[in-house]
Amino acid sequence: MKNLNFKKPELLAPAGTLEKLKTAIHYGADAVYIGGNDYGLRKRAGNFSFEDMAEGVAFAHERDAKVYVAANMVTHENDERGAGDFFRQVRDIGIDAVIVSDPALMQICASEAPGLDIHLSTQQSAVNYETLNFWQEAGLTRCVLGREVSMAEIKEIRANTDVEIEAFIHGAMCISYSGRCTLSNHMANRDANRGGCCQSCRWHYGLFELPELDQKVMVGAGEPGIKEPFSMSAVDMGMLDHIPEIIEAGIDSLKIEGRMKSIHYISTVVNVYRKAIDSFFDDPENYEVKKEWSDELWKIAQRELSTGFYYDAPSEKEQLFGKRRRRPEYSFIGEVLDYDPDTTIATIQQRNNFKVGETIEFYGPGMRSHQEKLDQMWDDTGAEIEVAPHAMQIVTMKVSRPVAKHDMLRKHLK
Repeated sequence: MKNLNFKKPELLAPAGTLEKLKTAIHYGADAVYIGGNDYGLRKRAGNFSFEDMAEGVAFAHERDAKVYVAANMVTHENDERGAGDFFRQVRDIGIDAVIVSDPALMQICASEAPGLDIHLSTQQSAVNYETLNFWQEAGLTRCVLGREVSMAEIKEIRANTDVEIEAFIHGAMCISYSGRCTLSNHMANRDANRGGCCQSCRWHYGLFELPELDQKVMVGAGEPGIKEPFSMSAVDMGMLDHIPEIIEAGIDSLKIEGRMKSIHYISTVVNVYRKAIDSFFDDPENYEVKKEWSDELWKIAQRELSTGFYYDAPSEKEQLFGKRRRRPEYSFIGEVLDYDPDTTIATIQQRNNFKVGETIEFYGPGMRSHQEKLDQMWDDTGAEIEVAPHAMQIVTMKVSRPVAKHDMLRKHLK
């Protein structure tokens, strides 16, 4: 019998907007992390006003979920102005913790908003237990590990500290050492460590050789299927196949990256990891990774997947260049707003074009899903239509099986 003398880890999901917060919790997240309008690293995310935070906290706490606020920017002179008031308002709203990297903001939070838990951001690149013990002695209750830490190091860290440990299990990987990149500063005059990263590493690059001073030859030019022979961009992280070891390593919170991702992405990834974690705890002896879980992850828009630094240093196989080995297979097309069991009619809010005759898939929490051919649909005036081409258009359709509010729809990309 497997040793289960450890608690079930928290499943922590990104939430760039109030809609995404509610979606993440509805699909099984134990906690979400959001950004306020100040002090965060995702200025292009939806971010939350104090009013939205209050609504999000109320929604989460009613469902026994937590909300954390990322305030993880590196402050330059005067950036910290107003932080005391910000943290006090966040605390009084009921936010469960703030995620911080800058010691100045930590000190302001601790002195100006006592009682508000502080978590160490991954931007501080904590990768050894002495570092975690230092931050715990400084009053922090949780440390988010740097993405560069290995599984073996996590086990050693867990054996030598009792501070809570949070680690990323899915999502984008920074090609630079976490929080140490200034490419965006130099190339677009946007400070990555103050929320303005333009993702220079995701741009398309060519790698050139200079055989002679007046010559310039692109490496790999002419090779089939290679448009951009070289890139600084990393593939995404995906740890679905290693859930038992992650849990047994004693990680307290399993974190999904992606505050700027869609509700399709968030609902799908949370759904899969929720199922995997619960399945392991339900029957650890017979636990296995189901193929349909992995297949589900490839129904969303994402890059190729790897285990990052968990088991070995990434090689050129973990960089994005050359022909992709696998692509997402589905397109998100809508969300269920209502379902009438008497008429078996579902009301749908359109998110992408779809039409009569196509095979569509419904899915919901708990990995519920079914496919059916769309035979007939109507617009919000009751007129029969063949195509739903307009963004956020409301349509109705008969369905062959019951669906529920907040179920999602997608179709296969042919």
